[in-house]
Amino acid sequence: MEVIFLGTGTPNAEPDRSGPAVAVVAGGRPYLVDCGPGVVRRAVAAGLDPTRLRRVFLTHLHSDHAAGLPDLLLTPWTLGRVAPLELWGPPGVKAMAMHVAAAYEADVANRLGGPEPANDTGYRVVAYEVAPGVVYEDDAVKVEAFPADHGAWAAYGYRFSSPDRTIVISGDTRPCAPLADAARGVDILVHEVYSTQQLAKQHPAWRRYHETMHTSARELAALAADAKPKLLVLYHQLGWGATDEELAAEVKEGYGGQVVSANDLDVF
Repeated sequence: MEVIFLGTGTPNAEPDRSGPAVAVVAGGRPYLVDCGPGVVRRAVAAGLDPTRLRRVFLTHLHSDHAAGLPDLLLTPWTLGRVAPLELWGPPGVKAMAMHVAAAYEADVANRLGGPEPANDTGYRVVAYEVAPGVVYEDDAVKVEAFPADHGAWAAYGYRFSSPDRTIVISGDTRPCAPLADAARGVDILVHEVYSTQQLAKQHPAWRRYHETMHTSARELAALAADAKPKLLVLYHQLGWGATDEELAAEVKEGYGGQVVSANDLDVF
């Protein structure tokens, strides 16, 4: 099992970072966590067959994590995907899927009713609202959801288990006990982060927001020291000018384990 970073960005429109999207590949199959802007093209750049993009687990419904849903629903279908898209996420994900599908009814009708050789299944979406515990399992992987702490949002992180590896992906969250428990001793912990040092330079309203909704480098160091993952990978990095190396160094000030800051298309 490996993890491919299709997007490591934030809502900031950084040209070298697509919106948050991570592919966990197990048994040769990709399982996506979140689908930020640019997800399908990033998947192709990573060598993934777009027609096999058929399962996605949303951590929460913020636009930067879900704005690629129409792309993920329709582009692989136009390229030949036959299976419906399966979508897991917090309460509200069914309504989101229904409204996205409704927005493109005219597109689907045109493709099905015109000369284009489109199938009648691959544009469909099946959505499931998750609760803590096992939300999906097949012969390659088990996926467990655990509650994250992202303010008023219903939010989840996901733990992927296969015979060879365990991987936890935080989504957007403050440090919280369920995440630390899920990440304890895993092979890879993929976790969001913002620069503790640079936060002090931000507007007070933004400081309050990030302190209550996200995880600082200092807080992440404490969480990782408790959970002890074999590898800590930073994503959804908000550095306000700090480099990847500087962000990793901030975490390492309080954590002695292996830390790396991911870029789009990195593979671990």
